[in-house]
Amino acid sequence: MGLLSKKDIALIKDPLADNNPITIQVLGICSALAITAELKASIVMSISVLFVLGVGNVVISLMRNIIPSKIRIIVQLIVVAALVIIVDQVLKAFAYELSKTLSVFVGLIITNCIIMGRFEAFALGNGPWKSFLDGIGNALGYAVILIIVGFFRELLGSGTLLGFKVLGDPIEKTGLYSLGYENNGFMLLSPMALIVVGIIIWIQRSRNKALIED
Repeated sequence: MGLLSKKDIALIKDPLADNNPITIQVLGICSALAITAELKASIVMSISVLFVLGVGNVVISLMRNIIPSKIRIIVQLIVVAALVIIVDQVLKAFAYELSKTLSVFVGLIITNCIIMGRFEAFALGNGPWKSFLDGIGNALGYAVILIIVGFFRELLGSGTLLGFKVLGDPIEKTGLYSLGYENNGFMLLSPMALIVVGIIIWIQRSRNKALIED
């Protein structure tokens, strides 16, 4: 018997598409709008949420039988806050400039609806292993959308990816710019992130009619 059963695989696979936390559950939209103007910031935020949600789900699951019901939300906030502080300190130590770019948004992971939702809906009622897989699955589903949005916003808005010029030089008019292409500055504005997410939702529902609400 393999390490992962079909149910275990479903915990990771479902949030990537048919039960995506952003496009289906409509959670975590704020960070998708705020920090996706650069692909690098999207990737770092995705990794941060992956760590916080994966570890946090396990911690809450291990404590689920000893947490008094009346203070469970407070305990969940303390757990996620401690993990976010670790992430913030690591970023300041190894990627200071990026930590300044993300600044307050890293702190807002504490109130990310996806994280609190998985603590409440899954980790409090399941064992550590399944809770870990659920956390990883939902974090990956969140990451996929952030990275897709960040990819198109930076590419079309700045002509770069991870800071590297991929469409040519807009000043010297090389690459696509020699053909008359110009960067779309609107892609760097938050409303365009919402439009890109909307396009992803439209494509997702057009491919799977079962996701269309009556």
